[in-house]
Amino acid sequence: MSLFCLVHGAFQGAWCWDLLIPFLQAQGHKTVAMDLPIDNASTTLSEFADTVIQSLPEIDDDIVLVGHSMAGTVIPLVAEAINVRQLIFIAALIPHPGVSTLDRFSRHLDSETLKSFNYQPKDPSILEQFHSEPDIFEPASVGKDFSDAAVLKEFFYSDCQPDVAQWAIAKSRSQQSLAYIFETNPLTALPKVERKYIVCTNDRIISSTWSRYAARQRLGVDAIELASGHCPHLSHPDLLASVLMSNEQSYFY
Repeated sequence: MSLFCLVHGAFQGAWCWDLLIPFLQAQGHKTVAMDLPIDNASTTLSEFADTVIQSLPEIDDDIVLVGHSMAGTVIPLVAEAINVRQLIFIAALIPHPGVSTLDRFSRHLDSETLKSFNYQPKDPSILEQFHSEPDIFEPASVGKDFSDAAVLKEFFYSDCQPDVAQWAIAKSRSQQSLAYIFETNPLTALPKVERKYIVCTNDRIISSTWSRYAARQRLGVDAIELASGHCPHLSHPDLLASVLMSNEQSYFY
């Protein structure tokens, strides 16, 4: 059986996997989840990866590394450092070596917004490869205050049961580190392990159009479609568990 290492996204913590874990464990799989140090503004992607690595047992040869949303920028760094069997991205950013997430969607932002970020543009020849890439984020979500409960309900937890959404909002953590947006990815290439991408077709944050495009272009796989909002581990944990445990659309690239 596998060890599913579950890495949360922005504003969340280890708690966000509580509804999913019983479905994985019921099939005999092991799980581990951790709190990333998102409340420290200076935390880097590599430090996030170190936190994940420290949570893992010293010996396990069947690790499935699962990253939600922001954690898509973290799990490849973990796979670069230790042996894992598979990377699974859930409604997640996919890093591109040598550039930041902001580099990749900077062309969609106005000059004043970029100036407010103290953004230093990359050489245009480096960014030209992203000009045909769809918008990463759903336009309605850009610039929203995700510390606001109503915003979280609308964008994160839109298809969750009311009690689950209320619980998740109450557990929300302060997201101070923006390394997943601003930091240049330190990898020279994505690790050559099996990859799987789960696109949430009702996602109000990460564009499903971009997810399908990036899964094919960046990971070399066809995205698996899940009729869910941004957090299927909270809205459809039983369906997500089935996809995580299946061998569908998992390739070595």
